[in-house]
Amino acid sequence: MNRFIPNCKSTRNRMLDGIGVGGVEELFAPIPGRVRLGKLLDLPPAMSEMELVREYQRLAEANTAAKLVCFRGAGSYDHFIPAAVDSILTRSEFLTAYTPYQAEVSQGTLQAIFEYQTMMARLCGTDAANAGMYDGASATAEAALMAMRVKGGNRVLVAGSLNPSYRAVLDTYLGPGGFQVNEVPFGPDGRLDLQAAEALFQGGAAAIVLQTPNYFGLIEQLPAAVETARANGALTIAVVDPMSLGILKAPGSLGADIVVGDGQPLGIPMSFGGPYAGFMGTSAEYLRRMPGRIIGRTEDRAGNIGYVMTLQTREQHIRREKATSNICSNQALMALANAVYLSLAGEEGFREIGAQCWHKAHYLESALAAAGAERVFDAPFFREFVLRLPADAEAVEDRLLARGFLPGLPIPGLGRGAMLFAVTEKRTREEMDDFVRAVGEACREVE
Repeated sequence: MNRFIPNCKSTRNRMLDGIGVGGVEELFAPIPGRVRLGKLLDLPPAMSEMELVREYQRLAEANTAAKLVCFRGAGSYDHFIPAAVDSILTRSEFLTAYTPYQAEVSQGTLQAIFEYQTMMARLCGTDAANAGMYDGASATAEAALMAMRVKGGNRVLVAGSLNPSYRAVLDTYLGPGGFQVNEVPFGPDGRLDLQAAEALFQGGAAAIVLQTPNYFGLIEQLPAAVETARANGALTIAVVDPMSLGILKAPGSLGADIVVGDGQPLGIPMSFGGPYAGFMGTSAEYLRRMPGRIIGRTEDRAGNIGYVMTLQTREQHIRREKATSNICSNQALMALANAVYLSLAGEEGFREIGAQCWHKAHYLESALAAAGAERVFDAPFFREFVLRLPADAEAVEDRLLARGFLPGLPIPGLGRGAMLFAVTEKRTREEMDDFVRAVGEACREVE
């Protein structure tokens, strides 16, 4: 079989003539020779379709991570996804739909996004929500920039209990722009040190970024943080786990000015880290400062309902100097997964899923503590918790992987045996009991 060449020689020559170069070598001349391959790729012999399918199956079977019983979270969670979610997502009118610039031919997509916004605004307890962002980390960074547009200044405070990955993205966004990010430490209970926050506010700050439940799974004292921020003329940005909002009060109802998070738990598989969909909600007062797309509902002269993209603040639509963000995607397909998942669950079902996460996490935490693990923090938690094992966490992790479990995430910063565990509604009592026994065996082996 010959190598596949998409353009014949005459076609390539016409293109080269069109751009004014004499050949392919001249075209690539600006690329330094030391970084060019200079030879054909060393590919294996061509396969038939049947042989190729067999090879892909062999590679897929080598992915043992897909078969592990998962007790890890830290921002990506193993929730049950009803088959209807994928069934709807893969319909051609959704899967192949492009950005709905022409509203008159994109009413289905626009309505789906509008319904998504409505659901997320209700979950967040805010007046409005945008049409989805890249992920929870970028939504957090965008919220910090938004707060500085609202309040002015170039400084924000960030809780030390924020997910480290979110913090890294926040620094990447804000660092090059000369913005200042100051970390507020967490106290002995793993939650925001309010006295330290009060002291750091004295230098002036546009907002404080607070995750609840935080990276350690602990439920923060959001009302107290809001009160401290308002007393210092600052906004509160709440980074939330949407699954917790089935049983915990909405952050907007507790005074948070901007609410962000990642929609991955709502019908999106873990997929080795993406694609996901971030969300953002805020009050009507700050609506025009919010980045991303917003879909609005209107009526024509005949009274027919129509959907449009409104309040366009992206640089694709207005002059760059007036844009609030350069976000070029609203993750519409992933946002649709969130909307379908929430519709299927319903209010009662969504509360039940949250309650199961809560109870199962507390069952496993108590069982591991009874088996010899030490509690690190004494504060309420949702579905994640940190325990200190009586052995090196990374060594225990290796042994648990060999036993068919994806254990919690080792956190060296909290001590030698510290591990962050997560439990979702998918875990059965049998799986949890087997896991407790496996943890005990692994710890004894390491000791």
